[in-house]
Amino acid sequence: MTVPRRFLPSIASLRALEALDRLGSASAAATELALTQGAVSRQLQALERQLGLELVVRDGKKLVLSPEASAYAEEIRQSLDRIVQATLQLQAQPLAGSLSLAILPAFGMRWLMPRLPEFSRRNPDVTINMSTRLVPFNFARESFDAAIHFGRADWPGTEALLLKHEYLLPVCAPDLQNRYSISTPADLLQMPLLHIQTRPEAWAHWFTRNAVPVAGQIAGSTYDQFSTINQAALHGLGVALMPDYLVEQDLATGRLVALYPSDEAIDGAYYLVWPRAKARNSSLLRFRDWLEGQAQPEDPLPR
Repeated sequence: MTVPRRFLPSIASLRALEALDRLGSASAAATELALTQGAVSRQLQALERQLGLELVVRDGKKLVLSPEASAYAEEIRQSLDRIVQATLQLQAQPLAGSLSLAILPAFGMRWLMPRLPEFSRRNPDVTINMSTRLVPFNFARESFDAAIHFGRADWPGTEALLLKHEYLLPVCAPDLQNRYSISTPADLLQMPLLHIQTRPEAWAHWFTRNAVPVAGQIAGSTYDQFSTINQAALHGLGVALMPDYLVEQDLATGRLVALYPSDEAIDGAYYLVWPRAKARNSSLLRFRDWLEGQAQPEDPLPR
């Protein structure tokens, strides 16, 4: 697609605009950019001519951005940051491939990490740089090549590869189980229940799927990550509704017990997600093709 030049201002003029907005004065912007104040003013004038808009309110020698220009500068700042990050990545590994990947901490540590050594052996020239994210994000605002996230594969402007459905189990420490008589899902309501902050309605949905009527809010303590709620369950603080892949080892060793061992598939799954604009990235293609062989979306983990 050919973009008219008036929509592609020069980097120099955009840097002047961003610096003036962030630093608040032309002199400070000039010092940061290693320019004179006059040069900064000329860059801004050139940008105004190109856009056909008045961006700067000139009060004597003082330059102040209009509210609209300040909002524009905030958007430009994010784009300039992405250019810097992309340049740093290129300079750090000019010959080898790299992949910037966002992951969910629990799924990344328990499901992805044990599998990564095989990818590294097969692709020694590809470096994967990972960052954890707990909340949904926007590829347009964060310079990730791909992400492993939980949802319904409905992120706008993306493509996705299904990795694994999630199956939930209510689990607790054996000592806690021995203090209660549990024979039906409804019996769990008499026990202390542990909640995960990112899924506040998880217990309500679980009881609904098991035909247990629940009135009002379900009481219990709340934790911000699966790693912390797992530790709380191990120490007997309550019953946690946990994904199967996170508690497989604890169940096998007897550190946790499943109170109602029929696992439940929930609405949502784990996906590798990438923006369509990066679909031809060579490192992403290699990672995606390899990960497709690791995905077992219809296979629950063995009990």
